[in-house]
Amino acid sequence: MSISTFTKAGTKSTVAAKLPKEVFEIEVTNHDLLKSAYVAYLANGRENLARTKTRGAVSGGGKKPWRQKGTGRARFGSSRVPIWRGGGITHGPTGSENYTHYLTTSSKRTALRQALSLKAASGNLIVLESFESKDGKVKATHDLMTKLEATRSTLLVVPTLDDLMRKATNNVPYLKVVRPRSLNVFDVMNADKLILGQGTIEEIGEWLGGSK
Repeated sequence: MSISTFTKAGTKSTVAAKLPKEVFEIEVTNHDLLKSAYVAYLANGRENLARTKTRGAVSGGGKKPWRQKGTGRARFGSSRVPIWRGGGITHGPTGSENYTHYLTTSSKRTALRQALSLKAASGNLIVLESFESKDGKVKATHDLMTKLEATRSTLLVVPTLDDLMRKATNNVPYLKVVRPRSLNVFDVMNADKLILGQGTIEEIGEWLGGSK
């Protein structure tokens, strides 16, 4: 697959980049695997913080509200029973729940190939000859993204990520910068534009295409 390439100044290059078909031209017959990888990413990043108190963990309730018999009311031994206001919670989260989803490595890579293929087929994939920052200025990054018409949710893949590059991109709210092997289905599918640095195509092909 050949795709238009842009220079580091944001102008269109005369030489089109070639993308490996085993990564960017996968036929996606259904989205079941993509959905599984997407949900697994969210689930595996979920922090298990929710925890409720049972009736044994709620303070108070040591005294019997009223005597067992003779009042005409239902018998209760504690004011911290779940059906009372201020009582414990029944069947609530305990903090020990396991929300992780397991996918094999081959499944994850297949899903990522599908996501990249869909992004390339939709015309929302751009190849950039190089991305660099000599002074770490955010304005230069924003101006480049404006020329590329990538001012919404944008995922930029670069071969190396140094401190100046982080400084030039961290404060751009619509831009996320990653290394090739940090690509995942969630980021690719959520990005309106996917920008690949020229030097990342070979690494992605070796990683996902299985070439030696």
